[in-house]
Amino acid sequence: MPCLTELHSLFYPNGIKVIPSNIYDLLTPPALAHMVMGDGSTERHGLILCTDSYSIEDTIRLINVLIIKYRLECTLRVRRKNQYRIYIRQNSMSLLQRIVMPHMHSSMLYKLGPLL
Repeated sequence: MPCLTELHSLFYPNGIKVIPSNIYDLLTPPALAHMVMGDGSTERHGLILCTDSYSIEDTIRLINVLIIKYRLECTLRVRRKNQYRIYIRQNSMSLLQRIVMPHMHSSMLYKLGPLL
């Protein structure tokens, strides 16, 4: 499908997985919900987005969008050398839930922790 080919070319230019420069426009609430369902993991009272395969620059680009566009409190975590993850703090979980719940499958709601 042409629309999937276009998205693939944005996220895999030259076969390398990246966060595209226009991620601000691409990261809609349904897209964020998809990211939580696929790469989200509960941790204590917050949420980890497993972005291990992205560079630090790409991970920070994504953090900036989460902070600016969605007002989520996020921090960068280093899992291993050259593996970075995004932690969404407990203070932002109720906001995250309001943003993504309408777009999530019921079987994935556990990733959001206790519903507030």
